[in-house]
Amino acid sequence: MAKQLFKEFKEFAVKGNMMDMAIGIIIGAAFNKVIDVLVKKVMLPPLSLLTNGVNFQNKKIILQEASNAADGKVITEEVAIGYGALGEAFLDFIIIGFTVFIVVKFMNRLKKKAQDTTDDTVVTPKDIELLDKLTKLMEEQNALLKSKS
Repeated sequence: MAKQLFKEFKEFAVKGNMMDMAIGIIIGAAFNKVIDVLVKKVMLPPLSLLTNGVNFQNKKIILQEASNAADGKVITEEVAIGYGALGEAFLDFIIIGFTVFIVVKFMNRLKKKAQDTTDDTVVTPKDIELLDKLTKLMEEQNALLKSKS
């Protein structure tokens, strides 16, 4: 049982799925850092300036104030709804979503060009070339069969 599982894992890792996934995760983590800095350090400061210095990250609705003892120790923690952090997360989501949309659109355009066997500007994958040749041969055979009947 364990031997079969190890064999399947080895096949999975060798096929490149694991490497592709690892690369995607690493790039995604780095991309997340870039978006985080873009939102917090580039987009929110001008927005804060336009709103007379309001820091959106700290905006919250306090449901219960924190209470402290005379010596300064916290007796009960503050309970609050952090809508500023939610707004920041939505802004992150919109930027990431739009960026992914642009990248996918660009990749689809390249893929479509690569699948066009008549376009010499991009290398067409071998399987697409073979399918195109097969299609042409079948069309020729159909034309010959129609002309004989």
